[in-house]
Amino acid sequence: MTNEKSRLPWWPFLAADVLLLGVAGFIWSQGHRPLLWWEAFLLIACAGSAAWCFLFPFLRRSEDEQSLAQARLLSNALEQIQKIDQLAAQVSGAASQWKEFQAHANQADGSAKSLAGTIAAESKAFAELLQKASDAEKTHLRTETEKLRRAEMDWLQVVIHILDHAAALQQAARHSGQPALVEQVGQFQSNCREAARRVGLTAVAGREGEPFDPNQHQVARKTAPDGNAVVGETLVPGYTFQGQLVRRPLVAIKEPAGAPVEA
Repeated sequence: MTNEKSRLPWWPFLAADVLLLGVAGFIWSQGHRPLLWWEAFLLIACAGSAAWCFLFPFLRRSEDEQSLAQARLLSNALEQIQKIDQLAAQVSGAASQWKEFQAHANQADGSAKSLAGTIAAESKAFAELLQKASDAEKTHLRTETEKLRRAEMDWLQVVIHILDHAAALQQAARHSGQPALVEQVGQFQSNCREAARRVGLTAVAGREGEPFDPNQHQVARKTAPDGNAVVGETLVPGYTFQGQLVRRPLVAIKEPAGAPVEA
């Protein structure tokens, strides 16, 4: 409808225009001189009507074209409004989808935070459990180590005590003057020391003539010898366990020649 042009016919208006002009010509040619008032009125009416009949189609076509142009403009405006409405609907849908996405994102964020808090709490509890288990294990190991160390010291003292008895037997055998007994007791002492050496316990003795060292030797008397004292006889052997000195050997100080013998 907006693309149709005015179809107003021209010929009726042209025919009326010709007829009116003919009537006006007839009045002018056949009328009085001067024209009477009614003849002048008819002449003017015919001429005016002829002019109106001539101009009316142009005016009507112009009006129709303007109406058609306005209709086209209104149609275009309506199409633009419809497009705007569609765009607004799309924007509204996108906004709704964005709100829904934001709600899901907030929900996921809350779930993630809750899960992170749960994992952190469980991790903390697990770490505390491991720490308690580690502390308990360390305490248990420390207790067991102390027990083993005490047991080790106990059996070490027992073995040293046995070896001291074997050394005492060896000295008694030497003082008895019986070679066979000395040999048997010496063999027994050697076997005992070999068995102790296999577990890391080794007998040590002071070498005769070496300088006395209070960190390596001990004497029976309470007063320490002077700095020039030298080791004489080993009275009781000392012992090392796994390379560490457990007991210093008991030695006698070798007196210089001509020195008075202590009572």
